[in-house]
Amino acid sequence: MLDTYRHKVVLIGDGAVGSTFAFSLLQSTNEIDELVIVDRTKAKAEGDALDLADITPLTSPVKLYAGDYADAADADVVVITAGIARKPGESRLDLVNKNATILKTIIDPIVASGFAGVFIISSNPVDILTTLAQRISGFPKERVIGTGTSLDSLRLRVLLSKKLHLSVNVIDALMLGEHGDTSFAAFNEITIGGKPLTTLTALSSTDKAEIEEAVHQAGGKIITNKGATFYGIAKCLSAVTRAIIENRNIVLPISAPLDGQYGIENIYLGTPAIINSQGIGQVIEYPLTADEVEKMRQSAITMQEVLANIEM
Repeated sequence: MLDTYRHKVVLIGDGAVGSTFAFSLLQSTNEIDELVIVDRTKAKAEGDALDLADITPLTSPVKLYAGDYADAADADVVVITAGIARKPGESRLDLVNKNATILKTIIDPIVASGFAGVFIISSNPVDILTTLAQRISGFPKERVIGTGTSLDSLRLRVLLSKKLHLSVNVIDALMLGEHGDTSFAAFNEITIGGKPLTTLTALSSTDKAEIEEAVHQAGGKIITNKGATFYGIAKCLSAVTRAIIENRNIVLPISAPLDGQYGIENIYLGTPAIINSQGIGQVIEYPLTADEVEKMRQSAITMQEVLANIEM
């Protein structure tokens, strides 16, 4: 007998990121049979469910519909993209009080529904909101994940590919820390085709500073030109969701709960972690130089200062 149940995903927030995530997820896995879209404008969610249903004959049969928070009761994953988007000239941290308030109005009814799966947060500032989502929900830390520096790491790989005239596919490189202006590249751990970058070429301190700054500025440039960023983060969300529902046990850079790693506790920050059906299988403490550890701690201090001043 065929197993007719696979997995159920609930998407909260059907803006540009949310709808693009749904499109990407349906194309990247055949392990879900139910995708629920929740948005404050239900007609938008209904329209997207109908629109997305059109691709299922070319992907896999999935039940798609507009729903509400109660639909999370038997879901495996709840993905939260809802929130106020960043405007030109704003930092991600400028959004914190508005989006923290929105987050609480989402988390509370989802927990009340009986949801016992994994939360994935992508709303900004993602490290702050992921930390708050865990505190508000009371969930075990491994069952709350933020997209963290996943997008920053993709941008780093693109910039390195242009700098070194290499395919992005042979470059393995990570940004760590805050998804924002205090993030940094772990340059000593970058590999090209499995070989350490340091054995193949030398980047000057100026090169490194320029590359990191370009990563920091990438989102703002996109927002200035087209009003929003969504393809990259939607693909990152899809990758994390797929890792959970397929129990893939793969390593991804995410907002992970730090409990002593890098000398930091009680906050989520960007670092590699193993992702599987439990959510976070293991947080990986990446080998960093003393200078990089200090940068990670400065990221944590910045986040802790913001958390201490949130009004909810």
